This record gives sequence, structure tokens and C-alpha cells, in this order.
Amino acid sequence: MKYSKIMAERIRRVEVLFKELGYTILDTEQSAESYSAGFENSEGLQGGFFIDRSSRFLEIAYSFSFSLSMYEFFKVRLEEMLTTTYEYGCYSNIQLSRRDISFSVFAKIYYSGLNYYSLKDNLRDFQHCIKALTEVLEIVEREI
Repeated sequence: MKYSKIMAERIRRVEVLFKELGYTILDTEQSAESYSAGFENSEGLQGGFFIDRSSRFLEIAYSFSFSLSMYEFFKVRLEEMLTTTYEYGCYSNIQLSRRDISFSVFAKIYYSGLNYYSLKDNLRDFQHCIKALTEVLEIVEREI
């Protein structure tokens, strides 16, 4: 896939920074207009990031999925989930399909300010947001 010089540099820069912070890059997908990948660290933080040619920022995402039978559970906790997301400087998106409910959390970093420390701080806040949401949702982490 041939990218523009700017797009190629954004991808290179983002991958280098994630690796410097100790993350493994997983499941990359690319087209002429976008690039996406998953990431994971040794502490178990997982998520995805998106680079879009027409966008001026890196977008980091994490999604929670619920079966439709959990609609009432989701509805009761929604306000607290939105408040939690806002408190950590993230934003969210809710998608309802015939099969499930998806609650996605996003963080953004402008490329002009993207460096090791800004990504580290942003990912720390993002991780705290995900952890707080798992508490709101009463998700119990199992040790393997």
C-alpha cells in the first residue's frame, strides 16, 4: 500500500512511540485513506488506534459489548458511564444493533503535540478511564 509521505510518517511515528512505551502492535489494517491497529501492554491494557489521512489527530479506542438481554443493566449504568468517560477527558459512542449494544470510549491526541510524554500521559488517563468503567459495570477481572 502506497501512502502519502505525511501518512507514512504518522504511521511510523505512532508505531515507534507505542513500542517505546512497551506496547505490542497487533492486527494492523490499512487502506489508502486509513490505518488501524490493536495494541496491548504487559499490564493487560488493550485497545486500538486509528490514523485517518484527513484527520489531524490520533484516535485511541476501547469498546465494551453487551448482549441485548443486558439492556436494563446498561440503561441503569449509562449516566455514570458517561460521567466517568467525561471525567477522564474521553468521549464515547453507543451503537445499538439487532445483536448487541456497543459502548466505545475514545481519546484523541493532535499530531502536532504527539510525543513520548503526551502519548504516555494520554494512555495513562485512558487506562484509568477503562478501569473506572469496569468498576461501574461490575466487570470482574480473572487471573489466568
